[in-house]
Amino acid sequence: MNIAVVNENRGFERRVALVPAVVSTLVKQGWSVTIEQGAGLGAAISDQAFAEAGATIGINKAEILGSADVLVKVSPITPAELDCLRSGQIVIGFLNPLGNPQTIGQLNDRGVTAFSMEMIPRTSRAQSMDALSSQASIAGYKAVLLAADALPRYFPMLTTAAGTIPPAKVLVMGAGVAGLQAIATARRLGATVEAYDIRPAVKEEVQSLGAKFIDVTLKEETVAAGGYAKEISQDAQEYARQVLTKHVHDADVVITTAQVPGRKAPVLVTEAMILGMKPGSVIVDLAADQGGNCEGSQPGQTIECHGVKILGPVNLPSTVATHASQLYSKNVSNLLKLMVKEATIVLDFSDDIISGACLCHDREIRNQRVKDALAQLQVQV
Repeated sequence: MNIAVVNENRGFERRVALVPAVVSTLVKQGWSVTIEQGAGLGAAISDQAFAEAGATIGINKAEILGSADVLVKVSPITPAELDCLRSGQIVIGFLNPLGNPQTIGQLNDRGVTAFSMEMIPRTSRAQSMDALSSQASIAGYKAVLLAADALPRYFPMLTTAAGTIPPAKVLVMGAGVAGLQAIATARRLGATVEAYDIRPAVKEEVQSLGAKFIDVTLKEETVAAGGYAKEISQDAQEYARQVLTKHVHDADVVITTAQVPGRKAPVLVTEAMILGMKPGSVIVDLAADQGGNCEGSQPGQTIECHGVKILGPVNLPSTVATHASQLYSKNVSNLLKLMVKEATIVLDFSDDIISGACLCHDREIRNQRVKDALAQLQVQV
């Protein structure tokens, strides 16, 4: 059985789907692994390191794709890659199935079996495969570092002969994995931190990291399946913004992390709220490429609005590519381990992880949300 890894170094992507340590383990288990030349360079991993781990270094991308039993990727399938795939192959990666269901439909038409790392169930048993969490943690960490770099103030309190510098005030909006890591990182840098989330259950997690939780009581269900935040009504969003306005005005740094898969991100910070912030304050919008939690944010750009810097970073995990690749590679290898029985790939769809992550198999769309998204596309056409 052959696993292929292609070179994905383009645009904002620097990660590689497998790292040498995992390649070595897979080779010892009987897999052959082909790595496209230069695939690891963005993560500071040389072709030689992959070769020493037992991988074959390939040059022709089309041949690498065509000969693979399993293609492991970080980012979604490109049209050029799709043209090289054949029936019976397995593709694993961040496939953006709800944002781009059309590609999943095309994979299905070709007879490709697709597993989405975004769809790994949020269960204790699946934690070692939860790539969304491993990458979101990096995003939360890096968001704070970007904010500290852009802020014209210290983060920690300092007592000096020239006077006392008060600590920066940081507000984190959204206390999922990225938000919790942002809280922890801001606290380690010495800031005072407040956090908001529509899910009351995360209050204890926020407080355990030394932050103050902002209670906003909403009169509707706020938790979706798997413990994720649920999309709430416009009225509820407006009420939350009213409560949060004073906290935004008081903050030196606001970090927003709220995203809804396949949909536009909710607006948490309006221009009117920004108008009341101190000049020099910083907003880091981790949902900029999904429409933004902050009005006016632009993906991949830093803009200034009423004296406030708004950062819209894209793919922050890729900026910590070495460790992001290491964590992702381990997530993928744990999923592969679940699929392999006695050196043969066996897809047991009674397993909640296999069933939950599989988008299509044997020319059947297996994920209902993807089915619905494809049906909606047909209606629009």
